[in-house]
Amino acid sequence: MSDNANLPKWLDVAVLPLINLIFAIAMSAVVVLIIGENPIEVAKIMIYGALGYEEGIGYTLYYATNFIFTGLAVAVAFHAGLFNIGGEGQVYLGGLGAAFVCLYFPNLHWAIIIPLAIISSALFGAAWAFIPAYLRAKRGSHEVITTIMFNMIAASLISYILINVLNRATGTSSESASYTANTSIPKMHEFLSWFGINFDSSPLNVTLFLALLCAFGVWVLIWRTRFGYAVRTQGFSPSAATYAGISSSNTIILTMLISGGLAGLMAVNETVAVAEKLISGFSGGFGFVGIAVALMGRNHPIGIVLAAVLFGILYQGGADLAFEISTISKEMIVLIQGLIILFMGALEYMFRPVLISLYHTLAYRPNKKDTQTIEEEAS
Repeated sequence: MSDNANLPKWLDVAVLPLINLIFAIAMSAVVVLIIGENPIEVAKIMIYGALGYEEGIGYTLYYATNFIFTGLAVAVAFHAGLFNIGGEGQVYLGGLGAAFVCLYFPNLHWAIIIPLAIISSALFGAAWAFIPAYLRAKRGSHEVITTIMFNMIAASLISYILINVLNRATGTSSESASYTANTSIPKMHEFLSWFGINFDSSPLNVTLFLALLCAFGVWVLIWRTRFGYAVRTQGFSPSAATYAGISSSNTIILTMLISGGLAGLMAVNETVAVAEKLISGFSGGFGFVGIAVALMGRNHPIGIVLAAVLFGILYQGGADLAFEISTISKEMIVLIQGLIILFMGALEYMFRPVLISLYHTLAYRPNKKDTQTIEEEAS
């Protein structure tokens, strides 16, 4: 019998991740103590920096928007038994797709060019996932190897295009020309002002709503559609999927295309809404962090949204913390993030046997009346 069968779902998806998170925070506190700082004071600064004022909240949710896209990308592939770690490359190509629309069709009305940029970023991200998907489905090449190789190719490709195509005159620039005003996606403080709500300015923009819409769409796709059933069957047992008449190769390819498209959408937040230009290295490692977000969120859209917010808190709170306390560097924040990833991902099952044992001890412990009845029957 599997561990999931021995553990109620609410314990598996809520209590176990909480235990892992608490343990990761405790280990982080030990590290903070070792360098001579007060963990409670550090926690206060981090939480205030992320959630204590409007601009900090804006930055936290801005980072969370990126993590939702990349976390969903990993989760969709994982449900089909695939491990897409090519989010970085797919994000880069998503940025190229958005740049193609914004730079070469600058005179279109905003109501046309913005949706086109969104669609183009998803299509370019999906296209970059197609070759690894095809190789996995038709040739058996492992997607971990092919997607991580495509990350490197994508980064080099973007640099080449920026220097030799978009900036041919100078040949040295690491960014494209700025997009025109009609491609501007409203910032959240601008959007809220339409309803008379005052909010401090930050990079947070309405792409957050697109990310949440994608999370809902993934939930519908995976758990409420026939294709989602095929995806989950493929991930649970490829042989059972084949026996049921499900095309394994088609499912793998379509799932990877959806995964790549979701990753590509992250570029909308970074390049269209915030930078308003294509910049070399804009992905910033968000594609890799999406793996941890998906693992922490148990590959469920609700869990991914919550995990994305947590990592947004770590990013924004960590930036304020590094500014306030000189002994805590950016590398220290990365260490704390790494501890959370370690306990939420790699060591996820460390506490599971203990929790299962404790649950069965408490759930199946006979009460006094039952014990008396058993003794009477035995006599």
